Amino acid sequence: MKYLFKNELTIALLAALLFIPFIGQVHLFDWDEINFAESAREMIATGNYFSVQIDYAVFTEKPPLFFWMQVLSMKVFGINEFAARFPNAICGIVTLIVLFNIGKKIFNEQFARIWVMVYLGTLLTFFYFKTGIIDPWFNLFIFLAIYHFYNTTNNSAEKKGKHAIFTGLFLGLAVLTKGPVAILIAMLCYLVFIVLHKGKFFITLKHFLFIFITTLIVCFTWFGIDLIQHGPKFLIEFTQRQIAIFSTSDAGHGQPFFYHWWVLLIGCFPASIFFIKGHVINTGNAAQRLFKLWMMILFWVTLLLFSIVKTKIIHYSSLCWFPLTFLATLFIAEFWNNRSIKLSIVLKILFAMVGLLLGLIITALPFILMQKDKWIHLVDDEFARGNLAANVHWSWVDGLGGLILLSAVIYFLISKNKLLKTTLLFASVTICCLFTAIIITPKIEAISQRANIEFFESRQGEDCYVDTWDYKSYAPYFYTKKPPYKNDSTKTVHWMLREKIDKPVYISAKIQNKSVLDTIPQLTMMYQKNGFVFYKRLPEK
Repeated sequence: MKYLFKNELTIALLAALLFIPFIGQVHLFDWDEINFAESAREMIATGNYFSVQIDYAVFTEKPPLFFWMQVLSMKVFGINEFAARFPNAICGIVTLIVLFNIGKKIFNEQFARIWVMVYLGTLLTFFYFKTGIIDPWFNLFIFLAIYHFYNTTNNSAEKKGKHAIFTGLFLGLAVLTKGPVAILIAMLCYLVFIVLHKGKFFITLKHFLFIFITTLIVCFTWFGIDLIQHGPKFLIEFTQRQIAIFSTSDAGHGQPFFYHWWVLLIGCFPASIFFIKGHVINTGNAAQRLFKLWMMILFWVTLLLFSIVKTKIIHYSSLCWFPLTFLATLFIAEFWNNRSIKLSIVLKILFAMVGLLLGLIITALPFILMQKDKWIHLVDDEFARGNLAANVHWSWVDGLGGLILLSAVIYFLISKNKLLKTTLLFASVTICCLFTAIIITPKIEAISQRANIEFFESRQGEDCYVDTWDYKSYAPYFYTKKPPYKNDSTKTVHWMLREKIDKPVYISAKIQNKSVLDTIPQLTMMYQKNGFVFYKRLPEK
């Protein structure tokens, strides 16, 4: 580990090797990946880089910063999957370097290396940097804002004014990436901090003004200009959307209160188990204990906030990964350096339950799918059964990543070598994730959506209408490379099927809707594949 994470250069090279290769081998996934890539593509297609659009209509759910990153990437690499995901691969490199530097500055080099190892060897944190979604950059900006905010409250910190300005800068960038929830999280964290210190503010009015004014200036570079040019439309609709996410189970993503708790426990294995003990580590100087307090506040504020929010999606709690891996690192550093510290029976049971379960699932999945002909008829859902019927070749080799993880978990439970078994555990997760991303993910994509994507790709260059029936997808826009046009809200899929048309119409539907669409005489079924059915309608002569 010492040589892999020796300095920023070796960390950057390792991260680039892990995050960049093969990120373009799989089609983008609906909804978020295709949604965001399409907004960037439409900026290039129209030459309008200021306004965010979807299907050439104003898209008021997200600010533009991440789309600008994707635009730059697409200008270099072309409009494709690699370009859409490349900004987050860079974010992964930057994130690991940031963790190394902060860990080294507040603690020491050993702590910094462990933190990098933990973040790199945690299930969800690894996969995040191989996606094309907004949250990796959004979370990094918030984390950096909290880090500099911590420095403004740290009595031993120098140049507090500089840290206050950086707090505002990164808060502003977070707002430009995804919205003002970044400010809400920071304010809630600070309020909890004040309460815990019995009303003591720790920052001067001058530093507070530095934060406020810097945040305002950064936000104004887009929000303010848009307000001047287009009025309050974006702000009103954007605010309504955020309220809907908080107050309703939007887009079918309603989950129970403890949803994110389970996501973090299982998805952030093995860091999530070490994290539990990290709470009770109280060693270190005043600055280190203060940083730990900020991380604990950030974790619990984020977790409770998004547990209360009605709409629950896995990545909504992803900001928790920074403090979670920090507290895990805090315990591991103490675990390695203090002979008297041992793992409790409860923790060993958790390691066994979560680790062995994950290892067994990943190992067994290929074998289960190799035998699908024996059980596929038991699947009640017609669409899922069609997906599973996809012609995908599975072999025992596909379970190798899970077998490596399984072996490392067993070794961790029986070995007494603290350093070696912990290092091997996190290394096994990294290898398992890399193996899964390269070997398993393309096969999952082939089952879930490839037939649909290939249908849309086949329509590229044709002057036609392409849409979906009874399900939402952004794939028809991105994968047909839909050219710029004047969006007409009256030309819905129902219009395409019932009214007079001026060019061919192509429709994708899920197999359970076949009986409905077959009753429409204007439609001709082209073919069905892997749970999808495809139709064509020609203009009347």
